[in-house]
Amino acid sequence: MAEDKAETQAFTPGPGYRQFKGRDEFPSNILHGTLACAIWIGSMHFNVSVLLFSFLFLPFSKFLLVVGVLLIFVVLPIDHNSKFGLRLARYICQHMSSYFPATLHVEDINDFHPDRAYVLGYAPHSVLPIGVVTLAERTGFMPLPKLKCLTSSPVFYTPFLRHIWTWLGASPATRKNFCSLLEAGYTCIVVPGGVQETFLMRHDSEVAFIKSRRGFVRIAIEKGCPLVPVFAFGQSHAFKWWKPRSKFLLQLSRAIKFVPMLFWGAFGTPIPYQHPMNVVVGKPIYVKRNPQPTTEEVFCFNVSLVEFIIIIVYCSAIMRLKSTTLCKCLMHVA
Repeated sequence: MAEDKAETQAFTPGPGYRQFKGRDEFPSNILHGTLACAIWIGSMHFNVSVLLFSFLFLPFSKFLLVVGVLLIFVVLPIDHNSKFGLRLARYICQHMSSYFPATLHVEDINDFHPDRAYVLGYAPHSVLPIGVVTLAERTGFMPLPKLKCLTSSPVFYTPFLRHIWTWLGASPATRKNFCSLLEAGYTCIVVPGGVQETFLMRHDSEVAFIKSRRGFVRIAIEKGCPLVPVFAFGQSHAFKWWKPRSKFLLQLSRAIKFVPMLFWGAFGTPIPYQHPMNVVVGKPIYVKRNPQPTTEEVFCFNVSLVEFIIIIVYCSAIMRLKSTTLCKCLMHVA
C-alpha cells in the first residue's frame, strides 16, 4: 500500500495531459445510448435476422426479393458528405461515448498538430474495437480534423453497415488506401492485431498481438508519419463471447478477414454492456521519412511502440485510473 501511494504521489501529469469524459462532455440517457449502439453495432445483426426470417417464413420468391434489395445496398454509392450521414455519425459517437461511459486520456495533447498526419496503433481489437469512438473525428476530442479508421474489407460489402461505418470515418484497410490517406494528410487509426488478436482473446485479460505486426510501422516510416500508441482498457468487457479454438478456424478467419464467433451484450442483444472504458493515447514516436526503410529500422520502431504500450501507457494508466483491474491488462502481449 505504501509503495502504491508513493508511486501515485510521484506521478504528476504534464501540462499537456488532457482527460475527456464522455458522460461529462455529452449528457445523454440510456435510451439515446442504446439507440446509438443499436445503429452502429446492431446493423450487422439486422442483416442476418432479415435473411433468416425471410428464408424461414417467406415464400422462396419473396426471399429472393429480400436478397435482391440487400444486394442493392451493397452496391449503392455512398455520399461521404451526406448531411444526414454526418449528423447520424455525430449522434452515434457522442451518445456512445456517454453510454459506457468512455474516457479519453491524452498524454500530451500539445504534441498533436491539426496539419499533420499520424498513425495511431490501437490495441486491443477485442470483439469489436468500439473504444475508437473516443478518437473519432465526429466526437471531437482529438485536435485532428482529418481522421480515418482502417477497417476490414468485409464491412464495405455489408448492407447498411457500409454506409454507417463510412460516415463514422471507416476506410478499407488496404496498403494502397492507407498510403493514399496519409499522403492526403489524414491521420489513420490502425488496429494491427486484427483477426489474430481476436482469435487469441481471453476472458480474464486483455490481449495485444503487436510484436510481429510491422507492416503499418513500415508505411509510417515510408511516409514520415509519427507512430502513436493507443490502448483501450475495459473494452473487452463490453461483450460476452464464445468461439471454438482450432487451427482451421484461424485459417478460415484469415481467409474471410473476420472471426466467426458468437457474441452478445445486455439481455443477449448486440447492445454492449455498460462497462467503463479508458482509452489512453501516448506521445507520438517521431520517425524520419525513408521511402525504403530497412528491416532493422522497422523492427526498431516496432519494438519502441511495443515498449511504449507496455511500460508508459500501462504504468501511467494504473497511476491515473487507480484501477487494480489494469494490472492484468497487458500481461499477454504476443
